[in-house]
Amino acid sequence: MKNQEIFAYDFDGVVSLGIRPRFSDDVIITGRCQEEADYVFEKLGEMGISATVYFNQMTLQERGNHTVEARIFSGRHKARTIYNLKEEGIDVVRFFDDDEVQIAVIKQWHPDLDIVHIVSTLSLIHI
Repeated sequence: MKNQEIFAYDFDGVVSLGIRPRFSDDVIITGRCQEEADYVFEKLGEMGISATVYFNQMTLQERGNHTVEARIFSGRHKARTIYNLKEEGIDVVRFFDDDEVQIAVIKQWHPDLDIVHIVSTLSLIHI
């Protein structure tokens, strides 16, 4: 039996800009921590998006905010989540992200993954 193939999306700088999951099986893998879930779900609700969201399991204090180290932690979380989904029979075949540091980390773990680098001046606005 073939694994289910899906697309996955980062939240900030991707979904937050209006790039929407195609199908209900597609997922959002965000570097945001679980303690930021209310904010993310509020924004997704405003956008009419009900996709499954995978949050970073670190606390915001552990992860930090907008540092290179925090971005590496977020990239590892995304790469690990993609790996865990594959173990469950769900293949992420395309990932959308706007952060080049996180993309590099994901590429280290998943060199064959199709990653779409979203580049926008809008991503500089904190939504």
